[in-house]
Amino acid sequence: MNDSTEHPRHETMLHDALRAHVRENGDAVGAHLAGLADGALRVARRRQRLARAGAGAAGVAVAVTAWVAVAAGTTEHAHVVHPAAGGDTAKAAPVSLLAVTSSTEHACAPGSGGYTVHATETQPALCVRVDRTRGMTGVRVTSAKAEKGTTDGTWQVEVTLGPADRTRFAALTGSLAPAPAPRNEFAVVVDGKLWGRPAVTSSITGGRFEIVGAYAGDLTGTTARHLAGRLDPAG
Repeated sequence: MNDSTEHPRHETMLHDALRAHVRENGDAVGAHLAGLADGALRVARRRQRLARAGAGAAGVAVAVTAWVAVAAGTTEHAHVVHPAAGGDTAKAAPVSLLAVTSSTEHACAPGSGGYTVHATETQPALCVRVDRTRGMTGVRVTSAKAEKGTTDGTWQVEVTLGPADRTRFAALTGSLAPAPAPRNEFAVVVDGKLWGRPAVTSSITGGRFEIVGAYAGDLTGTTARHLAGRLDPAG
């Protein structure tokens, strides 16, 4: 018996078996599989006619294998990848923007949950504590770029938020603005590290802010470019 008759016979047997299962059990899954078998049988018969006409039967085995896999319960799900607007946001590091509750002049005690800002030649060490129930976590920005400030020439990273996050950010900064320092600040946390603590005096509605370091001027060209590369989807 040649392939052009053997594969349709297998498909017919599969079709009949599934139809019998539906008659005996009446379950929805069996009915779905029987429908797939109907399609498989139509494909096999169509290819059989083509094979007899000289078109060849090489593709029959591929079609039968695919249909049998589905009928046996190995359901194939299509994996559709949608490109992210402006870059791959999944590769960019998420940012947390958290309300600052206190800032004291000493390093944080281990396990205290605060963020230590290390002392510099001119500034003391700080322990910055935040309210994690207020603020934004897991934010992926739409763009980030390292540049020198136009006024003092210090390095900074300019961050732009997406439309949905801009609304939340405006509400967050608006709630912080009336508070006295340091509770009018928000902590910028990336990779578990405090990178900045900007103070606000009014709601920021444009969805943009600058990271200048835990202390202004902390960032170098190298660290600013590294941070921008971690945040930017196109980086």
